[in-house]
Amino acid sequence: MRIVSFLPSATETLYELGAGSQIVGVTHECEFPPQARKKPQIIRSSFDPSHMTARDIDNKVVELMRSDKDIYIVDENALKRVSPDLIVAQGLCEVCSPFTKEINRAVNLLNGQPDVLILDPHDLDDILISIMDVAEKIGKVREGRKLVASLQTRIDSVRSMKIKFRPTVLCVEWIEPLFTAGHWVPQMVEYAGGINGLSTVGEPSRRMDIEEAEQLNPDIIVLMPCGFDIERTLKELPGLASNEKWKSLQAVKNGKVYAVNANAYFSKPGPRTVVGLEIMAKILHPEASQHIRVAKGSYKRISKSLG
Repeated sequence: MRIVSFLPSATETLYELGAGSQIVGVTHECEFPPQARKKPQIIRSSFDPSHMTARDIDNKVVELMRSDKDIYIVDENALKRVSPDLIVAQGLCEVCSPFTKEINRAVNLLNGQPDVLILDPHDLDDILISIMDVAEKIGKVREGRKLVASLQTRIDSVRSMKIKFRPTVLCVEWIEPLFTAGHWVPQMVEYAGGINGLSTVGEPSRRMDIEEAEQLNPDIIVLMPCGFDIERTLKELPGLASNEKWKSLQAVKNGKVYAVNANAYFSKPGPRTVVGLEIMAKILHPEASQHIRVAKGSYKRISKSLG
């Protein structure tokens, strides 16, 4: 089976299931595992966000959506050349990854030949189900069950932590303008022993006002701009950090603001989301989570001067 992945998390899942050799095309964002970068890129962004500010990126996306222009571009020649039997895509967010428009275009280009698997996870349970959906579709059920069982064991390990209190947590998915993180992130907070603020399990991320953060006045703030790593997040922070209302938050005053590698562990609903859950546990309950190991540099406590 020749597979094209329109979704970075699906690419990760396919490799975890041992199907990396069957992947014949990916998106420009499929960077993990490193082998994925060598695959033909069938999809790319219509603009280069690497040197744009968060505000500029948001403005560009809004502009493209309002004018019904493409956020993602399908390389038609490359797609025809690899001629996939299966396209794995998502139905969750038209901004984060190729969506309905791109999927339909690809299928039409190939005269309706490829099978299409649409993944639409909204929480951690759905993410595990999505992994099994992929496994079943490509005939890797045994491998899928083994992977899901391993991930479930790690989830259960986090949930079984002995904690004395539950801090109120605000997870920020975009800095300028402010967005609060939705989908699976509120559940990650709850499983890691926190009280999630300003968003609901399974619901989309949404724009928020700084006044909402003031009213919540969280114990801990976790910055996880969609698709950003820690370094990129810190570059975006000074504007928000200079806001007097932001400075008034107890999490900021107490130095309890953290940045995480959202691109790797929080933005993409795949196997590494469980690493994100473990990182959340380390942030919220460092003592209770001592038995949990996460990669060095996967999160960073921000100094009060920057917070």
